[in-house]
Amino acid sequence: MTQFAFVFPGQGSQSVGMLDAFGDHPAVQQTLAEASAALGQDIGRLIAQGPKEELDLTTNTQPVMLTAGVACWRVWIAETGREPAAVAGHSLGEYTALVAAGALEFADALPLVRLRAQAMQEAVPVGAGGMAAILGLDAEAVRAGCAQAQADVGEVVEAVNFNDPKQTVIAGTAAAVAKACEVLKAAGAKRALPLPVSAPFHSSLMKPAAERLREKLAATPFRAPRIPVLHNIDVQEARDADAIRDALYRQAFGPVRWVETIQVLKGRGLAHIIECGPGKVLAGMVKRIDAELVTATVYDPATLSEVKGLLA
Repeated sequence: MTQFAFVFPGQGSQSVGMLDAFGDHPAVQQTLAEASAALGQDIGRLIAQGPKEELDLTTNTQPVMLTAGVACWRVWIAETGREPAAVAGHSLGEYTALVAAGALEFADALPLVRLRAQAMQEAVPVGAGGMAAILGLDAEAVRAGCAQAQADVGEVVEAVNFNDPKQTVIAGTAAAVAKACEVLKAAGAKRALPLPVSAPFHSSLMKPAAERLREKLAATPFRAPRIPVLHNIDVQEARDADAIRDALYRQAFGPVRWVETIQVLKGRGLAHIIECGPGKVLAGMVKRIDAELVTATVYDPATLSEVKGLLA
């Protein structure tokens, strides 16, 4: 049978009604019930009805995306029983990957992710930081532009998400991000798109959030993963609880090395990279990283059936 990897999306793929297509599937209903109990909030209502403004609050989005990803994963397992040869997650999606791999209980992941979201939001005042997607330049050119902008403004701006060979996300103070966008457009970027986020995620400005997260990580049970998990921060497998905690701590203020992650999965002979969760963001990135890879997404009954056929 075809060997494959699963990848899990993070913040930004959420939408009102994103689990509606699965209807009353028992795996989805059980996942929503567990999430609501763990957080003391009706997560099913929030996902199904919104409003969008509430769904898009970082402190809601992160646990909601974890819930949606786990729900899709559980449907896949219930319907196929097939586990991937490896998993990874983009930013927040790494927590979903750890749940799927058996390294972290879903009920423990939910409060951990909510604390992560709160700490990130509170590390930098709303409006003081920002992020932007730089399209059409390679990563080294983006790094160089950030270094120039940081020197000009005297404030932090860094390349933080290496999404595909010509798309890198930068983060830092609002002034430094704006300056970097100017510098990078002058250097040949096709576009420099400010992102609608409330904090400069994955930048060194998130170090205070990481310190708060470290305390919660220390109190959260982890175990060795059943399925190999590639971590964002170093594209390595963490094989025990302390190593996982360290990877998640460093991820909070370090880069998402997505291009390398996909290259490593391909290097292991996994030519089928399946996105598990709402949307098709990661599937698109995978094809831009390597057009030879086969990709698809599991987020409703139709796509689940498609992927079952693809991997037969």
